[in-house]
Amino acid sequence: MSSTPVRVRIAPSPSGYLHVGTARTAIANLLFARHYEGAFVIRIEDTDKERSKAELIEPITDALKWLGIESDESLVYQSQRLNQYGQYAGKILDAGHAYRCFMTAEEIEAERKLARQEKRNPDYRTPSLSLSEDEIHERVAANVPHTIRLKIPNGETTFDDMVSGHLKKANVDLEDLVLARSDGTATYNLAVVVDDHEMGISHVIRGNDHITNTFKQVLIYRALEWEPPVFGHLPLILRPDKKKVSKRLGDKDVNEYQKEGILPEAMFNYLCLLGWSPKEDREVFTVPELIERFTEKNFNASNAVFDEEKLLAINKAHIMLKSDHELATLVAPLLVEADLTTKYWLETRWEYLRHVVGLLKERVTRLDDFPAQSGFFFQFDYTYDEKAAGKHFTPEAAEYLKKLYERFASLSRFDAESLEKTLSDLADELGVKRAKLIHPTRLAVSGVPVGPSLYHMLQVLDQRVVLERLEKAIEHIQKQNS
Repeated sequence: MSSTPVRVRIAPSPSGYLHVGTARTAIANLLFARHYEGAFVIRIEDTDKERSKAELIEPITDALKWLGIESDESLVYQSQRLNQYGQYAGKILDAGHAYRCFMTAEEIEAERKLARQEKRNPDYRTPSLSLSEDEIHERVAANVPHTIRLKIPNGETTFDDMVSGHLKKANVDLEDLVLARSDGTATYNLAVVVDDHEMGISHVIRGNDHITNTFKQVLIYRALEWEPPVFGHLPLILRPDKKKVSKRLGDKDVNEYQKEGILPEAMFNYLCLLGWSPKEDREVFTVPELIERFTEKNFNASNAVFDEEKLLAINKAHIMLKSDHELATLVAPLLVEADLTTKYWLETRWEYLRHVVGLLKERVTRLDDFPAQSGFFFQFDYTYDEKAAGKHFTPEAAEYLKKLYERFASLSRFDAESLEKTLSDLADELGVKRAKLIHPTRLAVSGVPVGPSLYHMLQVLDQRVVLERLEKAIEHIQKQNS
């Protein structure tokens, strides 16, 4: 690392929602800044009038905020800096590193198409480069529309990348890129260079689909006699079909994962591991642990596949890291939204909710799983899983449940230990395996054949509720078999 203070940025374009590739880049920049005690800033690149949508800026910043990513400084909007760029295109032109191009995009494409048809390499320099000064002045005086193009020098362009090492490209393969359009507005590459320079950005960390742009931007830096930042190009994130994760292919945006019950800490943790490795035999980290470990030495140049199953596994691990109180706070609004209970009911029975989430958290992978698996803790309509009832709700089971009802009703301590002993003792007396009592009991009190620890579940439900449900189950079995 150089002694230059670290200043990094993320520059999302509001042409779509925040997808995982941009989120991963934001995470890498934030961790890099925090590790080296530098600054992290957000710049909104909204100069593309056709694609940018102002209404998407807030969803993007909200998704970043959900991940715990916020700018250390006020947001920078490229659209508010349009007047800054033209002077630099003029400066490059005056220095002889650019020229006025009077050809239209259609004319240039026609020239390249002809070259392809004639099986020769296309000429990335335009005929305007050979115009005399008099011809140029004459066309400018006549208001002939034109762009300003960077004059690509001979030789090659090189830079050292934090991820891929020393990179180089023959300049003959680079087109004379447009710096300013015919209406005077700056193009992406010039605007990015000017912004990064004026914002004092020390390191540019972004996806490796920008490498071609970087060669062009290095040439712009040289034309302006500015020192380029240090570049680091992260590997692409691919879908399981090996196509690049992108908005255009309909990949989910980050906000959708939030709605699906993914914890922000889990998404942060998982995305960090796509293109970077802690070099440890573990995958689950807290943000402070990631900050401590995150250096450029551990970047990985190989493309990564976004695996939702791996994300869910990390999400499950982060759910287990949370206290029951923290989970209850997250789960409560989901239970209300699912019409399982009310906000007031939960506020008056917070300890009960804590016990419920504590009992279920080993069995869930998403926050959304809590409402799906906890319904019988809040309401019960005495319907039972049909297949399980056919197997476990036998006349014999009704007799077992009657005896168990009597034993449970006599307990002075209705805790998991006492309940387990009571059921085991009864099974021994009856000369049957405990499963003969466990399965119908679970079905009787929950309506489903699987769930958390039976004895802890009974303890949480409470003696009165359990007895009531056992009684209803006995009535149901007798009715079915009468």
